Amino acid sequence: MVKFSKELEAQLIPEWKEAFVNYWQLKKQIKKIKLSQKSKQPHQVLDHEFGLSIFYPIRSLARNISNKLFHSDSKTEIIQVRSKSMEDGDEEVYQTELVQLFSEEDEVTVFFESLDGELNKVNQFYKNKESEFLERGEILNKQLGILLDLKRVLNEHRRKPNAGALSLSRSSSPARSSLCSESSANEISTDSQIDEIIAALEKKGINLISSGARKKPKKGKPKMAVRMEVPATTPTRTITAVTSMLWEDLVKNPKKEGAGDFISRKKIQCAEKMIRGAFVELYRGLVKRSHFISSDKVVRLMDEVESIFTKHFANNDRKKAMKFLRPQQHKESHMVTFFVGLLTGCFVSLFSVYAILAHLAGIFKPNSERSYVEIVYPVFSVFTLLSLHLFTYGCNLFMWKATRINYNFIFEFQPSTALKYRDAFLICTTFMTSVVAAMVIHLLLRASGFSPNHVDVIPGILLVIFIFVLVCPFDIFYRPTRYCFIRIIRNILCSPFYKVLMVDFFMADQLTSQIPLLRHMESTTCYFLAGSFKTHGYETCKSGRLYRELAYVISFLPYYWRAMQCARRWFDENDPNHLANMGKYVSAMVAAGARLTYSRQESHLWFFIVLITSVVATVYQLYWDFVKDWGLLNSKSKNLWLRDDLILKNKSIYYMSIVLNVVLRVAWVETVMGFRFNMIESRMLDFLLASLEVIRRGHWNFYRLENEHLNNVGKFRAVKAVPLPFRETDSDG
Repeated sequence: MVKFSKELEAQLIPEWKEAFVNYWQLKKQIKKIKLSQKSKQPHQVLDHEFGLSIFYPIRSLARNISNKLFHSDSKTEIIQVRSKSMEDGDEEVYQTELVQLFSEEDEVTVFFESLDGELNKVNQFYKNKESEFLERGEILNKQLGILLDLKRVLNEHRRKPNAGALSLSRSSSPARSSLCSESSANEISTDSQIDEIIAALEKKGINLISSGARKKPKKGKPKMAVRMEVPATTPTRTITAVTSMLWEDLVKNPKKEGAGDFISRKKIQCAEKMIRGAFVELYRGLVKRSHFISSDKVVRLMDEVESIFTKHFANNDRKKAMKFLRPQQHKESHMVTFFVGLLTGCFVSLFSVYAILAHLAGIFKPNSERSYVEIVYPVFSVFTLLSLHLFTYGCNLFMWKATRINYNFIFEFQPSTALKYRDAFLICTTFMTSVVAAMVIHLLLRASGFSPNHVDVIPGILLVIFIFVLVCPFDIFYRPTRYCFIRIIRNILCSPFYKVLMVDFFMADQLTSQIPLLRHMESTTCYFLAGSFKTHGYETCKSGRLYRELAYVISFLPYYWRAMQCARRWFDENDPNHLANMGKYVSAMVAAGARLTYSRQESHLWFFIVLITSVVATVYQLYWDFVKDWGLLNSKSKNLWLRDDLILKNKSIYYMSIVLNVVLRVAWVETVMGFRFNMIESRMLDFLLASLEVIRRGHWNFYRLENEHLNNVGKFRAVKAVPLPFRETDSDG
């Protein structure tokens, strides 16, 4: 049986945390009341020394009858709750009056005063949220009306011959003027079309902002000036927005009316998609906050949103509309748990077989041939490090669920398709079982005397199979998760042109811990594309100049992507903390380049450069880990050098995590210590350090999301605010 305090803690929303009832404080006051009553209660002394009289039941029955007959109307209520209006008349508060038995100094009075305060706080919060939702609904209705008018005008315009995109103002730039001045007849026709469009929209009370320069509004009722804005969430829109901004600032006179806005079908479709998403988020916000259901206004708003969405976005198909508004969650199956256990047993068995075969073949002995380590090791290391990362992510999901951290909400995952921890473990065990099975088959074929040219193709086949599964278009093997992963990787690769979401920079942080995996992918790609598997030679790639230079690029890329994300967030939010965060990744890029150069040309100069850059980058990273990402090392916290709010009850875990993170952060010291190892030992040590970095990242993930859940450090909204395409501006242009 879960305690109510645990359930309440699980329902806490970081943004609304202050509005929740302070259950723990009220519970303490109730305990004080119990203690005070025990101390004031007199010791009861029996009037009869030798027990109760045989007439006691008769006296008790007579007393009850007399109370019901003669004192039935004298019963008064001890507690009375009254509502009062404040002086301004807008706010109504509740106050509890204790009629008798309690004095003003009693703990009971203090408790009910606190209870009144909590009740009024919650009631006022719900009133404010109700007004916000109603206001949002009115805005969306206006946006939908503008959209429908624009679609109607655009459809009428397209029915005419030689109709293209609509320009809602005359262009003032020389280039556009030359294009539009081919004939006076075309100009007159274009002007008449513009006048028809503006007149049709003004009948609805809408005055597009670009048309304000053409003529002043007539006296009377002012028109609503509207500008159509499409958010720069994709590379094309970002480049267009930046180009337009530079054109306005550098080429054109900002005081004059700018180039005309073009209303095309593509813009209308984008605006329709934005408004549809806004209606979906509004409805889900109403449903999730089910406490609002007691409000008749909110119930009517929900019904109105359902009817509007069904009519305009689902072609009057209610079933289709409900798929958007109320998506069904898939039930968990015990078959997933069964297959996780089955595949785990297969993995352990196959790994034991591989270890025995590798020992018998003498592959990892110092005097063994280098071809296996140089050729097969990088390929299988890619799969192994990726499987380890999947395993740590599964552990993260398990711990987030166990500690009631709302990771689906923070990452904006759909609950119906989001990956559960059992699913993550199933993918991980499937991955590793396949990899170890391929390694066993590879060893068996080598021992059987097959040609190395054919045997070394096995890792490539495994790689092709996994790539095919990743991009498979069929609805199998967790297609929503696979496509979500591809979309996030696309956003990272195209940084800073995509708007940065929490899940985007969280995944980019994971890539900064997988630089060895990217280096192994470089070796694998070169090995297969250069045809080295046919000649069974591993020197082809490592001796090339391009290969060595690409090593720098690959070592820089994850930090570059993350730095560009910080730059984009600074551009969007104008928060200098993002520039400081970008400096952390720039310092990491410098340190990574210095260590890579030192590994190729050891000298005292490069040793000191590596030492200085690595120390600076490590201190920078540790500070950001503990203070910014984890929210720890707060000297004013009630928990010594931690933070005020902690999910884990055992504080020593946080102190041990700080020490562990420091130790794993300074693993680069091994690269400058000058230890001498043979080829096999060097590869195994590199793999161990790469695995420790993956484990450190999984360890970092838990505390990063814990801090986000408790303190909302990323400033993400509890109700997702979808940008709207039409913005009201000054009607004078």
